[in-house]
Amino acid sequence: MNDLISSSEIEKKISAIITPTIETLGYELVRIRLVPGETSTLQIMADRKSGEIDVEDCSIISRDISVLLDVEDPINDAYILEVSSPGIDRPLTRLKDFSNWQGYEVKLETYELINGQRRFKGEIYNIEKDNITLANNGKFIELSFELISEAKLILTDNLIKDVLRNRKSIKAFDLENF
Repeated sequence: MNDLISSSEIEKKISAIITPTIETLGYELVRIRLVPGETSTLQIMADRKSGEIDVEDCSIISRDISVLLDVEDPINDAYILEVSSPGIDRPLTRLKDFSNWQGYEVKLETYELINGQRRFKGEIYNIEKDNITLANNGKFIELSFELISEAKLILTDNLIKDVLRNRKSIKAFDLENF
């Protein structure tokens, strides 16, 4: 099963280099993008398994993977390294992300036309094996994960409320166990 963490060969190579370190630090790699420009930007999104990452976490990840990238030198030209949180309206890059966010709205694109379209929007209704069912206005469409080229949660009041509620409960739990 593929994922949407990286799309180009260079991104896949960088992923192979940095993923073990990111995981050893207690994080998960969410997405890598090498954005071309006068000076390219290497965007790394990471998260905790608990779902919250802060500036300090990004700094730790940046410091540790910078050393690896300097040694391995997978990018020929100069680049800027950006490490960030995926945010509330996060990209969904693995099949498990769709399961974790079932019931929330998503917009996604596919590699090929399905029923005459490539862009879809709807609530993640069901995940069965490698198939994702979206619901939109009483209509359902089932898509194979393998056909999805990009997916992202849609920022809604319900999503914001639930994420903030979850963060408060995590912090309360941390304080109780301090």
